Amino acid sequence: MNRAFRTAAVIGAGTIGLSWATLFAAHGLTVRVTDPRPDLAEAVDEALATYAPHLAARGLGVTGLADRVHLADGVTEAVRDADVVQENGPERLEFKQDLFATLVRAAPGHALLLSSSSAIPSSAFTRELPDEAAARVLIGHPFNPPHLVPLVEVVPGERTGEDAVLDAVDFYTSVGRTPVVERKEIPGFVGNRLQNALSREAVYLVEQGVVTPEELDTVMTNSLGLRWATVGPFLGSHLGGGPGGYRHMAEHIGASMKQMWAGLGTPSQNEEEQQRLIEAVEKAYGSSTYPELTGARDRRQLAVLAALDGADKEEN
Repeated sequence: MNRAFRTAAVIGAGTIGLSWATLFAAHGLTVRVTDPRPDLAEAVDEALATYAPHLAARGLGVTGLADRVHLADGVTEAVRDADVVQENGPERLEFKQDLFATLVRAAPGHALLLSSSSAIPSSAFTRELPDEAAARVLIGHPFNPPHLVPLVEVVPGERTGEDAVLDAVDFYTSVGRTPVVERKEIPGFVGNRLQNALSREAVYLVEQGVVTPEELDTVMTNSLGLRWATVGPFLGSHLGGGPGGYRHMAEHIGASMKQMWAGLGTPSQNEEEQQRLIEAVEKAYGSSTYPELTGARDRRQLAVLAALDGADKEEN
């Protein structure tokens, strides 16, 4: 690692921010968390208690975890000694513009300024900043929950410095994440664009009465989800072509695939259809509480990660 990261500021303590804070602390960083929510102390305590077993299952030491997480009275206090700042505020351009103007004033000059923004590129909210400030701002977009899901999309802005990109990769690697640097800014970045493309077709299929929401989820978890936990779409297609690989796949069924692409649906999502879909999802999953559903999700994600670790060890 090119530089040491000892202190992290987490701005915003919603689901993503609390998950980040726990992960950073589990990797030995001193963490300062700030959020205007009145129940901040209770939310932090609950997150640490909930997420610590997950991290212990991943082989991290969680003794004294709470001693490394501190509440800060506002942004300025949170970032004053920070080596890295992870922002997790609302997905609103004006909010991020104002916040990052504050961050570049209040944080040390060496601090790396990262945003968990899931759709807004950093160039959009750094336009008014001087070049030297914009050079250390970039996107570090995780997937929920970031203490378990390894991917972080590292997306530099138009004026982000190369050193900041390298530092971001080093930082996320140091806390056990898998950073991928994306070469161009595009709204939604890569992961959410793929997710939304699939979600659009999923909504269309439910609207058309082909399957229920629960049945569609069953299709995914017993086919594509299982496959994509081990190989991505391109490697999956390459293997689907047999010994001839992706070339065989493209040359022999490429035309039929293009016809299928042309036939993909666009959900109407008028008010009536939207309400019908909401009610169908609530019928499928509304009998379980949010903690029950997230607990089941996290147990399964931990099991997948453990299985993949075991398979990697066997290969090596």
